[in-house]
Amino acid sequence: MVLRVLSLNVWHDSGPWERRRELIRGEIEQLAPDLIGFQEVLQGDGVDLAGELVEGLGYETEFVHASPFWGRPDVSFGNAIATRHPIVSHDTLTLPDAGDGETRAAVSVTVAAPVGPVSFTSTHLNWKLHHGEVRERQVVALADYVRDRRPRGGFPPILVGDFNADADSTEIRYLCGLQSLGGRSVYFADAWRIAGGDEGGDTWSNRNDYARPWLEPERRLDYVFAGEPIRPSGIGQILSCRLMGDEPTADVWPSDHFGVVADLRTDPLPPPDEAPA
Repeated sequence: MVLRVLSLNVWHDSGPWERRRELIRGEIEQLAPDLIGFQEVLQGDGVDLAGELVEGLGYETEFVHASPFWGRPDVSFGNAIATRHPIVSHDTLTLPDAGDGETRAAVSVTVAAPVGPVSFTSTHLNWKLHHGEVRERQVVALADYVRDRRPRGGFPPILVGDFNADADSTEIRYLCGLQSLGGRSVYFADAWRIAGGDEGGDTWSNRNDYARPWLEPERRLDYVFAGEPIRPSGIGQILSCRLMGDEPTADVWPSDHFGVVADLRTDPLPPPDEAPA
């Protein structure tokens, strides 16, 4: 038994939304993730993209407003969570910004999973290539927030999202314990680094017809992070990680980003003297 986590930037309702929506729903039905973090979600004025994506599939949802959607002031642009397990608490965080009108946020829930309470957070950081300094402040705030929301002694906290930062950036290195910021350091396990494939795991790819027109370099922007596994049981250990939505169907891609799927251990490891020879 595992806890399956999915993170996906859904590209709001751009492109052939109705067809894309059905592709994403099909992936969700096939993967059956326990927890989903969506980014670039729209909600308001009769719009509920997260609800459309999981309608009838047995999920509860929570949403956070990050900013008004462009040209549609009655519609919020933000992040959402969908969970197959009951939500026992939820919270939101407004992230630091550059004062230029781009505002970002995170939504977090604690769910009552079979393995016990699990804290899960979905976020989306500033997108501009030169906003590394802003993202650095955002990840420092996020790391503190996620660690504070972990149930005492519970499952390692999980943080997912579109971080708009390459794996070698200062922002991501900080989260992975490879770089300090302001004399501080933290550690979260990057699911792809630990259990991904031999390839780089790029989630922004010029193979994707919806990403290619932006003329940006291919890179890994979307992540699943988890706190350190519980020792010696191994609960929360990242067992596998792979991409989702990285192939088109009839020339339609699910989104302009590829998603990330990770499985985390929920059954304890056998004691050393019971391990198989």
